[in-house]
Amino acid sequence: MTTVHPPRPSTVHHAEPDPTAPPERRRGPAPPPPPTWRSWLIPLGVALTAWLLFGNLLARAGVEQLDYTAFLEQVEAGQVAEVTIDPDGSVTGLLGDDTRFESQIPTVLDPGELTTSLQERDVTVSATGPQISPAQVLLSLLPLALLIGVFVWMGRRARGQLGSIGAFGRSKATVIDTQRPTTRFADVAGYLGVKQEITEVVDFLKAPDRYRRAGAIGPRGVLMVGPPGTGKTLLARAVAGEAGVPFLSVTGSSFVEMYVGVGAARTRDLFAEARKRAPAIIFIDEIDAIGQRRSNGAGPVSNDEREQTLNQLLAEMDGFDPAEGIVVLAATNRPETLDPALLRPGRFDRQVVVPLPNRDDRRDILVVHTRSKQLADDVDLDRVARATPGFSGADLANLVNEAAIAAVRDDRHVVTALDLEVARERLVLGRRDGSNALLPEEKERVAVHEAGHALIAALSDHADPVAKVTILPAGSSLGATHQLPVDERHLHTESHLTDTLAIQLAGRAAERLVFGEGSTGAAADLTQATRLATKMVREYGLAPEIGPVGYGGDTPMYLGTEPVRSRDYSEVTQRLIDEAIARLLTDAEDRATDLLDGNRQQLDELVRLLLEHETVDGATVEAIAFGPRLVPGPAPTPAA
Repeated sequence: MTTVHPPRPSTVHHAEPDPTAPPERRRGPAPPPPPTWRSWLIPLGVALTAWLLFGNLLARAGVEQLDYTAFLEQVEAGQVAEVTIDPDGSVTGLLGDDTRFESQIPTVLDPGELTTSLQERDVTVSATGPQISPAQVLLSLLPLALLIGVFVWMGRRARGQLGSIGAFGRSKATVIDTQRPTTRFADVAGYLGVKQEITEVVDFLKAPDRYRRAGAIGPRGVLMVGPPGTGKTLLARAVAGEAGVPFLSVTGSSFVEMYVGVGAARTRDLFAEARKRAPAIIFIDEIDAIGQRRSNGAGPVSNDEREQTLNQLLAEMDGFDPAEGIVVLAATNRPETLDPALLRPGRFDRQVVVPLPNRDDRRDILVVHTRSKQLADDVDLDRVARATPGFSGADLANLVNEAAIAAVRDDRHVVTALDLEVARERLVLGRRDGSNALLPEEKERVAVHEAGHALIAALSDHADPVAKVTILPAGSSLGATHQLPVDERHLHTESHLTDTLAIQLAGRAAERLVFGEGSTGAAADLTQATRLATKMVREYGLAPEIGPVGYGGDTPMYLGTEPVRSRDYSEVTQRLIDEAIARLLTDAEDRATDLLDGNRQQLDELVRLLLEHETVDGATVEAIAFGPRLVPGPAPTPAA
């Protein structure tokens, strides 16, 4: 039983074992079907082969085969009407009863006697010259055809190689004209400040004279930074739809190849294309692929191709004429890795932060993604937006899609509030598996653990209210306590942080209070609490032992990975930091234990309701903590 913050900064505490699951494999898309004319190749080949092999046999069907002796006997008997003789001695002819026959004259014998016999009996004799059958013609031409085919194939391959060599230095940018894009700023929900920044770029390209009269120079480059899934590329597509100018879109990885110098050549070609189409917009997605800091030459590893590409990009942006009307848009979620020369004024003049959407933005995004869905009357998008802090636009789109899938699974086409709740739990906690049944003693321990989380959250003055407590396993969690923030916080006080520590350690404190010992289920709780306490001591300056000193990073890490950096304090300071972290965690657990001990009756009541109904809503938790005891009816249980 553990208190775990999900991958997004949503407040959910849940009990978690330590299972291992094999990774799932995906199959790639099926290849395109072959053209229809290929299906005729095999039947035609079979028919041609059969004609070559058996055509002569079919033509000779019904012809009587006579040896030379029998042929002479037929001539002597006067049964032969006419014969045709070819230079090889083959004889074909017609008997008196209109039967066709074939025979072979031995060429080593004197044919004079046969000629006399034929003349005496008035047999019509004719002769033919050398004949070649169609099969013999095809067989004789086959080697020549194969030789010509080999030469044609080699010539085409050589031309293709020459063409690909010439295309190495060509830019792989996709040019979007003014009619094709359909995305507009109206299709991008929220982000009014970001839209205003980008709209000024679009307005500068549409009406540069307005800025010129005021003596203003439009931005040369705009860098959009933010976490993944926040809509940076969608905003760039909206710019393409709003600008009314050519839009050249390219990814950073398409510049770099295995051949040195190709990236720089493609950069030159990209900007040359933009100058031909000016005014124009160049959009480079994932610019960190080519814009990373250059090495100082002291390191053992360097990437000459990437650095040459970056140098060419810097030179091209320096060579802009303000009258050309070319603006470079770029997107990245790793701004801390970019080279400082790329970020200086005159290159990327503006940095537009595209953060995770706030509560109002999330509601607007949900409205956009539910336009094509039929929602039940009980769906409250305000509540869904409140329940999804830390969700990006891509996460919200996935949430709505998962809810629609849950509705289809129940043979419905209307999405209900329960479907959205099931989808949220699936994204935050994992799939609910009915086969993951708990033993009776495990179920009781999970109920005690989650009841401790929920009760301390309800009794804390600065904590978010509890929305739901459940002991139904989902994903890797055995139970969960959901808290929904009333307001969107941008600043956290020390009181709120200390309450959060107490809530995170309340599950472990409840287990130790009721059972006299802890369990492995609190592992994730301890990890989250230790991480928060470490930030309080090292970055926020909230520990008297250390004082107002911060050792945090200078740049945002949108990918959620802490940089590896050397420690900039002494061993003595490290010891003080460790002691301060341990003190904060110990004080938080002691506070949770004291509150639970003083409200033991409420704790037991909440455990009883969880064991009986498995899911208890936040209103019941509040009533147990502060008001008269309520025994609710069975809470709705989310579907698997």
